[in-house]
Amino acid sequence: MTMNWKTGGLALGVVFFLAVLLVKPIGVSTQFVILDGIMWNAVDPTVITETADGVTSSNAYLAKSHAKYAKHVLNPMNYSFIFVIAMVIGAAISSFLRGGVAKAERTMSPLWRANFGDAAWKRYAAAFVGGFIVLYGARLAGGCTSGHMMSGMMQTSLSGYLFTLGAFGAAIPVSLMMYKRG
Repeated sequence: MTMNWKTGGLALGVVFFLAVLLVKPIGVSTQFVILDGIMWNAVDPTVITETADGVTSSNAYLAKSHAKYAKHVLNPMNYSFIFVIAMVIGAAISSFLRGGVAKAERTMSPLWRANFGDAAWKRYAAAFVGGFIVLYGARLAGGCTSGHMMSGMMQTSLSGYLFTLGAFGAAIPVSLMMYKRG
C-alpha cells in the first residue's frame, strides 16, 4: 500500500502537532552527538567525568550549556534518544510488514541515470556525502531540518521560516546545477 503525498503530509502534520502538544518539538540531530559521545566515552573514559559539582567533559562541545550533552552521554535514555531508536525500529517493522522494498523502489530514476550513469556506488556515495553535509550543517545551526523547519514552522518561529527559506534557497539552485540533463 502506497500512501499519497496529501495523506502522508496530513499524517505527518498530526504526528508533529501531537508531539509538540504532548511532549516537546521533534528534532533528532543532537542524538547523533550523544551517540558519538557514548562511543567515544566507551573508548576513552576520561571524556566525561563526574565531579562533586556534577558532570563535565574535556570536550568543549559536550561541556557547553552546563554540560547538558555530557549528562546525556552518561544517561542517554531520554525521550529524544528513545525517539531516534524508535524511528529505526519503526522503519524496520514497516519494511517487514510491506514485504521489503519493492524492486521498483530500488531502481535508479531515469533522471539520476541521465546525469550520473548506472553506477550504484555513485548513488550511495552521493547519499552519504549529502547526509553528512546536512547533519554537519544541522549541528552548526544548533538543530536539524525536522527541528528548525517542521517543528519551527509549526510553532510559527521566525527562525523556522528563515531556515526553510535558506534550505530551499540553497537546494533549488544546487539541484538545477546537478540535474542539467532531464
